[in-house]
Amino acid sequence: MALPFSDTVDRTLERLRVAFRDTARGAREAVGAPLRPDLPDADIPRLKGRIDACLEARGGETARRGRAAELGQAYLSLTPAGRRRFLLTLAQDYGLSREAATAAIDRWRGSKEPPRALVRALEPPAVRLLREFVGVPQGVKFVVDLRAELLALGRSDAAARTLSEDLRPLLGAWFDVGFLDLVRIDWRAPAALLEKLVAYEAVHAIRSWRDLKNRLDSDRRCFAFFHPRMPEEPLIFVEVALVHGLAGNVQRLLDARAETSDPGEANTAIFYSISNCQQGLAGISFGNFLIKRVASQLAKELPNIKDFATLSPLPGLRAHIDARLKAEGDAALLPGEIASLLPVTGEARGAAAVRRLLDRPSWWEVPAVDKALRPILCRLAAHYLTTPDDKGRAVDRVAHFHLGNGAIVERLNWLADTSANGLRQSYGMMVNYRYKLSDVDANHEAYAAGRIVASREVRALAKG
Repeated sequence: MALPFSDTVDRTLERLRVAFRDTARGAREAVGAPLRPDLPDADIPRLKGRIDACLEARGGETARRGRAAELGQAYLSLTPAGRRRFLLTLAQDYGLSREAATAAIDRWRGSKEPPRALVRALEPPAVRLLREFVGVPQGVKFVVDLRAELLALGRSDAAARTLSEDLRPLLGAWFDVGFLDLVRIDWRAPAALLEKLVAYEAVHAIRSWRDLKNRLDSDRRCFAFFHPRMPEEPLIFVEVALVHGLAGNVQRLLDARAETSDPGEANTAIFYSISNCQQGLAGISFGNFLIKRVASQLAKELPNIKDFATLSPLPGLRAHIDARLKAEGDAALLPGEIASLLPVTGEARGAAAVRRLLDRPSWWEVPAVDKALRPILCRLAAHYLTTPDDKGRAVDRVAHFHLGNGAIVERLNWLADTSANGLRQSYGMMVNYRYKLSDVDANHEAYAAGRIVASREVRALAKG
């Protein structure tokens, strides 16, 4: 059954509009005629006049907030085309060019001003403008969403891309983990927040109310980071299953029909989904802090929990295996693996046979094919996980995240996710990354030095 959720994006925009309107009304100045929705060329000078007025920062704090709110309200009134022109104007005309930076440095060298004056002079005007929104109700959310639009626009415009990067230190300071609140979300949470869990879930889609309730049951946990200036918007959330032993199959883990177990008897916490919620905070990491905070909290709440691990996807594995089989041919396989194909193919045809078998619909449901392909794909997957790239990092982006946080590659799970997405990403394989709290720091240092830490089982599997 589809979830009858309303559009959370529209509600967020309306909340922004109301906050900006009320703030601007409290400190209204003459700003001229409204900007037209598509922001035609004739309106650009008036837009720049408003931006310049904000940058001049005349008057007290109330006046400055009012001008920022007026500008934000104007932006939200524009069509997508108008917003694009607004952002391009901001990025192209209010960035910091190399020439302007050089001139600022020369002026500072000729003055007796302290270094902090140079730091301020080198801040792009656009960033200085958006800094004003921190004091405006809903202003932090506005800047986060504006950066999300800049990131999208930056794919085709260098100035927008530069401004999105210039905003990252500002947002990194605003969203320092020390300012964030860790909140457990359960079935009693407000409906609007539960809707957002569904909308933001990026790993395993929530398909029904029953599915959602199952993920928030007594033997499950969901934790999220919130910022005090965005109390209704989760920044990132993690879903946890309290189980006995390592989980090796996501369909069984998420089965809403399965009996609820006693969390007091569980000895393992499985982190099976981590989802970032705010596109505008791309490049600002919370996941490592979230996992460690949740693990520490669970250890205090449930002393029987001794092991902390993930059940994680391998999003780049299938493409890696396909590329190796195509580029290396039979050299990608061991002689015994080629011979093991005989019972299935009638003759050993090496890599070509493997590729042909993998192209069969529902190949994993045929016992003979499963028996022949399992050792081949598992070895290639283990090699993929334990072989660093030329920079000493894991090839897989999820592996890079967890290894960088101090986990180890604990176990590879065959046919752990036979959903369409699981087969498309990794031929159904998943991996457990284990977090042993006493070893996290040492594992992090090892990975930083270019060494991938993996269990003996995985390393043996990689050798075949």
